[in-house]
Amino acid sequence: MKFAALKNTQLVLALLAAGAVGGAGVSAFNAAHSIATAASPAAISANAGTLAPMASVPVALPDFSQITERYGPAVVNISVTGTTKVRNDSPVAQGDEDDNDDTPSGDPFFEFFKRFQQGQGRQGGRGGSVQEMPTRGQGSGFIVSPDGIILTNAHVVRDAKEVTVKLTDRREYRAKVLGADPKTDVAVLRIDAKNLPVVTLGKVSELKVGEWVLAIGSPFGFENTVTAGVVSAKGRSLPDDSAVPFIQTDVAVNPGNSGGPLFNTRGEVVGINSQIYTRSGGYQGVSFAIPIDVAARIKNQLVATGKVEHARLGVAVQEVNQAFADSFKLDKPEGALVSMVEKGGPGEKAGLQSGDVIRSVNGQPIVSSGDLPAIIGLATPGDSIKLNVWRQGAAKELTAKLGSADEKSNQAAAKKDTPNQGKLGLALRPLQPDEKQEAGVDTGLLVQQATGPAALAGVQAGDVLLSINGVPVKNIDQVRATVAKAEKSVALLIQRGDSKIFVPVNLG
Repeated sequence: MKFAALKNTQLVLALLAAGAVGGAGVSAFNAAHSIATAASPAAISANAGTLAPMASVPVALPDFSQITERYGPAVVNISVTGTTKVRNDSPVAQGDEDDNDDTPSGDPFFEFFKRFQQGQGRQGGRGGSVQEMPTRGQGSGFIVSPDGIILTNAHVVRDAKEVTVKLTDRREYRAKVLGADPKTDVAVLRIDAKNLPVVTLGKVSELKVGEWVLAIGSPFGFENTVTAGVVSAKGRSLPDDSAVPFIQTDVAVNPGNSGGPLFNTRGEVVGINSQIYTRSGGYQGVSFAIPIDVAARIKNQLVATGKVEHARLGVAVQEVNQAFADSFKLDKPEGALVSMVEKGGPGEKAGLQSGDVIRSVNGQPIVSSGDLPAIIGLATPGDSIKLNVWRQGAAKELTAKLGSADEKSNQAAAKKDTPNQGKLGLALRPLQPDEKQEAGVDTGLLVQQATGPAALAGVQAGDVLLSINGVPVKNIDQVRATVAKAEKSVALLIQRGDSKIFVPVNLG
């Protein structure tokens, strides 16, 4: 079980939405680039008797001007307007608002930390009115079809009431959101235009770590800004319940870069800038992009149906550390340790058991536990997959037919004994003994999924619910009963990592 840090001073995964705290992702360039390492004169002299001096090989840096000139016109600036509900605990004088604070619509990190800093999450806080406030944000996107299909991030257009797309020739269009998939953070827009410039899509499979990559976007509203760097890693699994094997780069990205393209040195788009790791809220050298093959698959579904279907295996997994590897007699600490198998789910039907270590899926190795949901989430419901499982010191082959994540949600909503789960927006389960020990708590419920009011308040999957309205939680029935009696809001005490905070959830 993973717990992300709650405190703003700790390392947090930040979605780069539009505006002052927004802007996402990073772009990457694919180009083979050899870097010569020349031995120092001192080292050569010291080893003159045994080593021949290394020839100095000139390093040619890539010229990105042609890529920018050719494909820059296909990169667009996206402006978003909408509204969000905020609690006003103290009067604000007219004119005190910061007109430059164009915060992203519903950005969970901004709202969460603002609430924490202002004390809005403390138990028993004084009343205060809830009112809708206008929000504005900016992001980036790129045209993939001459008839106006545009790719961007889902969080850029989240809760948007009006989306405006601006081209490099200064033309502006009102955009329609054809669909958005929060799980992969991909959204598709359409504008009413013809014969538009488009980008060329590349293959992530051909992308190599160390290759140069290029990002074009609108950081802080500066349109068609170009930044460059290298691919730092591929297939990164992030602790945000994402189903995306991210491309990690060191390309400089900042608020407003969200949704912009990541080019290789051949001018092909290999990713969508999406997230960064940061302590400050700004770029600190570690950025992530959604692989373009993932985005293209999501785009095809959104254009065709307006929605996306994700597959599910129906298991909960955790990391295999060295202690687990020693206990299970594994040759190295790799794989996904199955901690829970959903009753009646695809995993149970395939024969998976708690304590199994999934080592590969369809021959693709599972190194980190996060690799499993990334692979499963990108499959199609109904697909059959082959699992290599380590059980009681021996390898075992299993075949599972994947179910639908939507089907699970519908079943949960239809259960007679969970009428209030939708009202709060939390899917909960009891903590396992090892999870209690890891979290350092004696009681609590694990948040498996957060949607609706709870998600808007900042609660995330992986959080531990400790109390509701000041009363320690013991079971799910207690939570349902408390929510059923609540009229407008409830106060949740949430633990994430080593931090605890009360979060007010407006039930509407």
